Amino acid sequence: MAAGEMVIYYSPQKTKEAVKLKGVLIQMGVRIRNVTQEQAYEKVGFLAGVDGFEEGQNTQGDGAQEMKQELLIMKNFTGQRMDELFLRMRKAGVGRIHYKAVLTEYNVNWTLLDLYREIKKEHEAMQAGQAGERNGQKS
Repeated sequence: MAAGEMVIYYSPQKTKEAVKLKGVLIQMGVRIRNVTQEQAYEKVGFLAGVDGFEEGQNTQGDGAQEMKQELLIMKNFTGQRMDELFLRMRKAGVGRIHYKAVLTEYNVNWTLLDLYREIKKEHEAMQAGQAGERNGQKS
């Protein structure tokens, strides 16, 4: 296990796959930080335990209702460890988690909801591009 490996995990509902995922993370020695919709306005840096970030007071708006997909944010993972995680997830029967990110110097300052929205936008763009390719269109 790399020093400080952590997964910040959001799931809109409890599922068998979420239990399987947590089992995989425990086997790998990865710390798990479960987050809820109520934490949508917290900075990702705070949720990841990054020094210098404190719990926020910004709870305005109801945008958290947008968070309908699972979200997995990886902190301090090497490429090899990410590959291992994804392989173990497949072997354990964890369904595909489409919204994934790596904690970076850029997104550490975003709120959880902002990061969710950005990943959603990227995912939708990828899906549209793949649909175009399947229909014989070039992007």
